[in-house]
Amino acid sequence: MNKYLKNNPEIPPQALNLEEAVIGGILINPKSLEEIIDIISPDIFYNKKNKEIIKVIIKLYNSSEPIDIYTVSNELKKNKRLELVGGDFYLTQLTKKITSTAHIEFHSNIIKNKFILRKLIEISYEIIKLSYEEKNDVLKLLDYAEKRLFEINNKTNVKDNTKSINELLNNTIKKIKDNKGQISGIPSGFQGIDKVTCGWQKSELTIIAARPGMGKTSFALSMARNIVINFKIPTLILSLEMSSVQLVTRLISSETGIPSERLKQSDLSKLEWDIVKSKIKLLGKSPLFIDDTHNLSILELRAKCRREILKNKIQLIIIDYLQLMKIEDKNLQREQEVSYISRNLKAICKEFNIPIIALSQLSRAVETRGGRKRPMLSDLRESGALEQDADIVAFIYRPEYYGFTNWDTGNREECQGEAEIIIAKNRNGKIDNIRMKFFNEETKFVENV
Repeated sequence: MNKYLKNNPEIPPQALNLEEAVIGGILINPKSLEEIIDIISPDIFYNKKNKEIIKVIIKLYNSSEPIDIYTVSNELKKNKRLELVGGDFYLTQLTKKITSTAHIEFHSNIIKNKFILRKLIEISYEIIKLSYEEKNDVLKLLDYAEKRLFEINNKTNVKDNTKSINELLNNTIKKIKDNKGQISGIPSGFQGIDKVTCGWQKSELTIIAARPGMGKTSFALSMARNIVINFKIPTLILSLEMSSVQLVTRLISSETGIPSERLKQSDLSKLEWDIVKSKIKLLGKSPLFIDDTHNLSILELRAKCRREILKNKIQLIIIDYLQLMKIEDKNLQREQEVSYISRNLKAICKEFNIPIIALSQLSRAVETRGGRKRPMLSDLRESGALEQDADIVAFIYRPEYYGFTNWDTGNREECQGEAEIIIAKNRNGKIDNIRMKFFNEETKFVENV
């Protein structure tokens, strides 16, 4: 809390009464939460006790669990927060302070507005203080002020996405005409894949899954390379498993044809060093950004997306891989964790209107069953929610990984150095299998021509 708020801690009693009225209204009529779920959040409540209670209410709502004085009390008790909020007595008093939820939306908007005013006071004080410190760079200070104000605007404004069918029809027809003879989304650089997907579409979530060692990261890097070099489309890779140095080593190997093992050992001739220097120039000028933060949470991911979209105009995000994302709630089972991640990734796609490609592990069921060990949708590890939330689900399949020497087509085609991208789900198009070349030493995929 800043100096101004410390010296002026009081807010009008009616504002606190409104907080109590809103929470009391939800406790006596949980359905009223539907009206205000896009308005309220724990942050906008001033009273600490009310913050804790609304946090629990929203958690119960997101988990589709019943909301009443007993479930809220039990959840607070589990987290050892019940006494901090005043016990069951305080919860009971909240329900006695209101008889109707008729004006709950109006009251919630007042609470939000009070929060905005408090944040504006806080930010204004910070900017005034920094402005008096002449050692601060003016342009950096201006950028900081803009970012802080944007945070408030983005956090508190409810977007109105409702449009008439006539407006939607006109926009859709215009988009169809504009896309004549072209793919409508971000091209992968692989014609076979783009023909099936029409490119990676805005607001869509794509899951690319495979067993370990099958080439998930290599495929993602090959595709990212095509996108940033051939099409100059700003792309962000969030690597939760490998370091940025490891990824860039792979990119250099893919670009130069020099095995990554030799690059790691610096076992290169002068000619090969010249090739490296020449080939990486295009990569160096490309709009590719890599973040290797480990244990990334959904909240951190959303913040990074917002920052990178503003700063670097990012149009595509690749996550490697989603099972490594961090979950704040330690009480969730693994299947629930993956469902939570999947649901939120789809929400982020829609919020920022960008495509997200998330790599995923497949379960061991692939290894244990007989036959050709082709992956299926049921193999998606730990959660059917991945299949449900994703707009596209693709698998990477390399028969030689399992010791097979021929494709299962019946005509004895050799499969050495080849892979198949299996589009197993495509919400807005057809499903298909696309054959590709895979170069293991250079860790890259190329078109099978």
